[in-house]
Amino acid sequence: MNLLEEIKEAKRIGIAGHVRPDGDCVGSCLALYKYLQNARPDASIKVYLEPVTAVFSFLYGYEDLDSTFAADEPFDVFIALDAGDSERLGDARELFLAAGKRLCFDHHLSNTGYADKNEIKPEASSTCEVLFTHFEKEYIDQDVAKALYTGIVHDTGVFQYSCMSRETFGIVGELIGYGFDAAKIISESFYEKTYVQNQILGRALLESILFMDGRCIASCIDRRMMDFYGVTSEDFDGIVNQLLVTKGCEVAIFMYQTGTLEFKVSMRSKGNVNVAEVASYFKGGGHARAAGCTMMGTYRDVINNLSKHIEKQLS
Repeated sequence: MNLLEEIKEAKRIGIAGHVRPDGDCVGSCLALYKYLQNARPDASIKVYLEPVTAVFSFLYGYEDLDSTFAADEPFDVFIALDAGDSERLGDARELFLAAGKRLCFDHHLSNTGYADKNEIKPEASSTCEVLFTHFEKEYIDQDVAKALYTGIVHDTGVFQYSCMSRETFGIVGELIGYGFDAAKIISESFYEKTYVQNQILGRALLESILFMDGRCIASCIDRRMMDFYGVTSEDFDGIVNQLLVTKGCEVAIFMYQTGTLEFKVSMRSKGNVNVAEVASYFKGGGHARAAGCTMMGTYRDVINNLSKHIEKQLS
């Protein structure tokens, strides 16, 4: 897909990513926002996302993010990023469907190809990597590079997941060449935690359980515990990754309560289990080593249902 060719007649361009935006979602949306401003200064460009954690406030365009999902008229072109299907766009879905032309850039194997034009690269580390390969160099500046780098950092777990490739490392090298403080981005947006985030991490580790002969580990934060510590879902970043480093474990599961008998589930794998297959059974998605879904039932119900599918791959 030639991105600039697809939008050359557009006067109003909309951009959105998936619900509960993560680093790749935020990075790709803001990278595209600045890139299009550089390439098409005559166009009106809007970015719609659910409220984004202040961790990403250093990125250009953060203050322009619109969480109202309001628009006076349909967009000429609407671009979906990092979302496997239109439902994942949440409140931006109606804006997407109403647009004159719909484009999608993504790296999820489970993507349904729901746009008029789709650029899906499952072999890519992130949607930010997909975008980089479609950006013309003359319109990439330090702000664009910083946002793309941030997305790659977050979706690769700081370059440690199997989705990293020779091409990805080459792209990272090019992006760093734009002269921003790459180490600071990793430290402050990926590793740095508040005191209460460290507290809830400690509680999650303390409450964790080993099962399946020590090959799986799971932990859960319920609504009562969230209220006690005064935390939200934004404070849970990194917990499932910390669970996975437990010696002998092949799969880590972290969940938190989102409603009555409803849990948001995150899974990570060291490689022997494709957690995307497990998540897809429960209408979720993701990647072979990192995936998630929403499940109903008690904590024990969720663990039991997930275990049946994980065990099939471990046996």
